[in-house]
Amino acid sequence: MIAALHEFFRRGLDQLREEIGAYPDENFIWRKLPGTTNSAGNLTLHLLGNLNHFVGQGLGKTGYQREREREFTEQDVSRELLLQRIQSTLDMMEEVCLDLEEEQLPYAYPEEHNAGQDQSIGFMMARLLAHFHYHLGQINYHRRYFVAA
Repeated sequence: MIAALHEFFRRGLDQLREEIGAYPDENFIWRKLPGTTNSAGNLTLHLLGNLNHFVGQGLGKTGYQREREREFTEQDVSRELLLQRIQSTLDMMEEVCLDLEEEQLPYAYPEEHNAGQDQSIGFMMARLLAHFHYHLGQINYHRRYFVAA
């Protein structure tokens, strides 16, 4: 199961890299679609912050300090820097997932990152994967809107 989770996260991060790289104009990354509150850039920062917080710090003890509000307010990060952050998150995921063992999946997820919920590591990883792909779909739609414009 860990190998499958790792593979789905890797594929998702690879697709995120492709989506960000496919914008014809870097400025479109930071534009909001009518009726929406987040740009693809902010959703990208949110996804990376989420994985670095819950997987990196929560399981890997990387020392990552999340600034969640900033994920939604930071603007105009260059495409190059976003791509670097995607790669560093991919590297972190690889390292943490390789250190996880199947027997750990039913263990309780660390309480300090669990918001008082009693969830297993396996449950949290599945939840994070679903959350990641939900927003990845939004980014895909956002990009296609601007490519067609």
